[in-house]
Amino acid sequence: MEAISHAGATVGLLAEDGVVLAAELKVTSKLLDPGHSSEKLYRIDEHIVCSAAGITADANSLIEYARETAQRYKYLYQENIPVEQLMQDVCDLMQGYTQYGGLRPFGVSFLFAGWDEHFGFQLYKCEPSGNYSAWRAMAVGKNKSNAQTLLKQEYEADISTVAATKLAVRVLSKTMDVVSLTHEKGTFLW
Repeated sequence: MEAISHAGATVGLLAEDGVVLAAELKVTSKLLDPGHSSEKLYRIDEHIVCSAAGITADANSLIEYARETAQRYKYLYQENIPVEQLMQDVCDLMQGYTQYGGLRPFGVSFLFAGWDEHFGFQLYKCEPSGNYSAWRAMAVGKNKSNAQTLLKQEYEADISTVAATKLAVRVLSKTMDVVSLTHEKGTFLW
């Protein structure tokens, strides 16, 4: 949980016409190559994306597991995996690592965003304990409580993706430690 609270903030907003994921890219050193910096947003399949906050190595391992699970489902059933089913599979793996001695729980939280034909657009938060829940707006990472307060005040159920993107920028600007926001500091996907 400590690694997650120090990671750059990630915000997810469910809109009427999509889902917006926005993430702060933390630059830890001016010597780091910006073209190869660690990503915060990942495409799992053509209908599911996610953002991560926490230990990057743990995130990469779980992202690969999620991608393989989605492709295995598509191969078996000739259709895309439902978003919640993918969440259950990933969270089952994460929860298993909390039960056994000698295994360290994963130090990463995710926001999964996706669309399926049964439930439309969806946003889920996945915790290191293996718990997951559906949200309309959620933040993970550094200054999560400040972001959640701002989201509670300004989020509306009938928000568009354009308005959600603007709200995500405002939320990230309030949670970041920098004075001015630049394009190098954030990543957006919807």
